[in-house]
Amino acid sequence: MRDITSELFDAVLFDNDGTLIDSRGPVVRSWLAWAADHGVPAESLVGFHGVPSSSIVTAVAPHLDPVAATADIDRRELADLEGVVALPGAVEAVVAAGWRSAIVTSASRELLELRLGAAGFTPPEVMVTADDITRGKPDPQPYLMAAERLGADPARCLVVEDAPAGLRSGRAAGAATVGVVTTTAAEDLEPLADLVVADLSALAFRLEDDGVRVTLRD
Repeated sequence: MRDITSELFDAVLFDNDGTLIDSRGPVVRSWLAWAADHGVPAESLVGFHGVPSSSIVTAVAPHLDPVAATADIDRRELADLEGVVALPGAVEAVVAAGWRSAIVTSASRELLELRLGAAGFTPPEVMVTADDITRGKPDPQPYLMAAERLGADPARCLVVEDAPAGLRSGRAAGAATVGVVTTTAAEDLEPLADLVVADLSALAFRLEDDGVRVTLRD
């Protein structure tokens, strides 16, 4: 395990849903309605948090046209922003990491921008979305791409996630990992994270000339 408080990071790469913002209401409403309309058992949706919609559709509904079915769930999520809010410490963390921060999400860019706006975020310059990748989390491609766009060494990046799939993605990219206990139990994150905290209010990020330092708040 890495001691993140002793390292200087080239970049901090944040997941969005469940890490920076609380979007559980819209996500649950959209997917349950989608499942009911397509005859997909609701229980089959368990365990996919952090995975791109297209991958979920393929896994739980192989009998459906993947393009049309994914477009359907995307349409539902885009139409529902009720209850989307910033999680504790999230806005401050992104601002503090400054130009060395990025958001890496399994959502589309359109959905990401809508949810960030609803939660009161000013987006960082670098954002990697489902529109940019060919392989989603837990594959390392999304985090490798974010590091590349920031000119950072992936091994000197810190990935902040709330889901096992995202932590596996960050680990596979070679990054240090922090898990936030906002949507997933601590015991499910601990094997995959160098540090587990309640939310981002537990951490302080400080932008320095050569990188970002992270400390635990008292």
